[in-house]
Formats: sequence, C-alpha cells, structure tokens
Amino acid sequence: MENSYVVIGGGTGSFSLLSGLRHHPVDLSSIVTMMDSGGNSGVMRDTYGVLPPGDLRRCLIALSDESQMLRDILSYRFEEPPLTGHNLGNLFFLALTLQSGSEKLAIESIGKMLKIKGRVIPVTWDHSHLTAEIEGGEVIQGEGNIDVRGNENPALPPRDLSRLIERVYLAPPASANPDALKAIESAQVVILAPGDLYTSTLPNLLVGGVPEAIQKAEAPFIYVLNLMTKHGETDGYTASRHIEEIKRYAGRTPDAVLIHDGSVPDDLLTRYDDEHAQPVEVDFDKMRALGVSVTWRRDIIAADSLVRHDPTRTAAALVELVDTLLKPDF
Repeated sequence: MENSYVVIGGGTGSFSLLSGLRHHPVDLSSIVTMMDSGGNSGVMRDTYGVLPPGDLRRCLIALSDESQMLRDILSYRFEEPPLTGHNLGNLFFLALTLQSGSEKLAIESIGKMLKIKGRVIPVTWDHSHLTAEIEGGEVIQGEGNIDVRGNENPALPPRDLSRLIERVYLAPPASANPDALKAIESAQVVILAPGDLYTSTLPNLLVGGVPEAIQKAEAPFIYVLNLMTKHGETDGYTASRHIEEIKRYAGRTPDAVLIHDGSVPDDLLTRYDDEHAQPVEVDFDKMRALGVSVTWRRDIIAADSLVRHDPTRTAAALVELVDTLLKPDF
C-alpha cells in the first residue's frame, strides 16, 4: 500500500518536489497557495475574478505523466503582442473555468488531460490578498507587491528592502478548502515544500483551518529547508529562524527538517551575492531547542546554473526520511 504524502506550498518549490516524488510509489496530494497576485496570474485574477492559476498549473504539470511536449505547451509564455506575458496554460485554465462555471471542474479536467499522478488541491476557494506589516508600520497588500519584484512596478514607490517583515495575514480572512483539510487529516506525512517563506510557504498557513488540521494530524510534519535567503524577506535568516516562523503560523514545530549537506559552488555564490542572497546557515542546536527531532542531511542541490533543489535527489532523500519516520520502532 502506498504511503500518503501531502505537500503544502507553491511556486518552484512544490514543482521541484512533486516532479521528483511522482516517480516514487507514493499517494500524492499537493495543497497549493492561492495568494499569487503578480504577473499573468494577477492579471487574470483582477480581470476575470478567478483564482490565480499559476501555482496550480505548475503543480499539475509537475505531476503529469503526459508527453513532455504537452507539458511544455502548457508552460509556454507568449512574447509578442497582443498576448505578451500571457501563459498558455493559464489561458486554458481560464477558458475551462468560464466554460464550466467552476474552477474545481477546470482543475479536474486539466488533471485528467495531463494524466496526473495524485491530486492538486487549492488551499482555499476564497479570494483573499496576502498582506504584510513591515518594520516601521508600513502595510503592503498583495503577494506581488510584497515580493521583491514589486520594485519593478513603476506605479509603486521603491520598497526599502532593509526593513524586515514583522507579520503576514490575509485580507479578507479565508477559510480552508474542505478537501485540503481532509487530505491533511488522512495523510501519513505532511510536508512543507521549500520556497519564498513569506510569499509562498506561509500563506497556506494563514488560511483558517489549516494550522488546526496540521496541529491535530498524527502524521509526521516535515520541512524541506530553503537553500538560500531571499532579499527583502529572509535576509540573515538561519534555519532556526525559518522554523520559528513556521511554528508561529502553523502552531506546530516540524518534527524533521530535510537539509542540503554540502556547499554551494563559488561561481553561483558570486552571482547570488548580486541579489543579496546567501546560503541559509544551519544552526542545529537552536533547531533542536525549538523541538526539531530529526535533521536529515543529504546532497540535494541541483548541478546547474541556479541554486535549487534537484528533484530526483530531493525526492529520494525525502522518501528515505519518511520511511525512517514511519518505522514502528523509530
């Protein structure tokens, strides 16, 4: 019988994990943030009143057993007018939603077309905006404005990225998708994917009912630690600081943390210096003091031009960790 994995997150972090895990004999459910307000997803959200499709699309493609050509087509982004910036997969989701009158039916239809292994579940059906309070009292609304990319919007004043985020919340409040709560309740392991802490990971934990479900779950709670800090969000954050924020919003400390065991190539470090990003310092003693029972260290970095998790190696390490945690004598 396959173990039931629930992966909570969004963006490239969930995409990476799901891309690797779909090759393993596990029962996968991906719970996806619905707070994206930037780029093509934000345009569709504002214009048509639909939930932002970008993170959903990435997770559906990650779980797909269809041809690479079809997956690539649904990731295609137009570069010429009149569709400049639009993503074909997002347009397809919009068309299905308008035709069927249901975002849920649109997700299910795309899932069938892509022959996905598992389920993709929006964390909420409610329309809500991520909001952040910054040091000094400034309030910023919208994921796209909180993200560093918000500084690329000429309509907005330049953001002082030296001031840290003090807290995030949803406005208006959102309630959890019942399917997401059921998935967490029945899971044998609950995993927080890597990703931008305040704009990708934590938004899922702001949805009413999700923290309570994680707290009640008997399943092990695992966090896949970010490889690098994010300028304007997690400058100077150690591993324990990430854990503190997860505990703050989830109401539960991860039982185990999957950590990259190794260094980042010097040429990549130089490139990320320009972005004011640094490898996350792993402070094991502070992590244990917060209640982390297991720190699982494996070489899980991708060997390419970006510092990111390798889907194959990260999935293998995660399955190894889960199998260990679920042993009766562990």
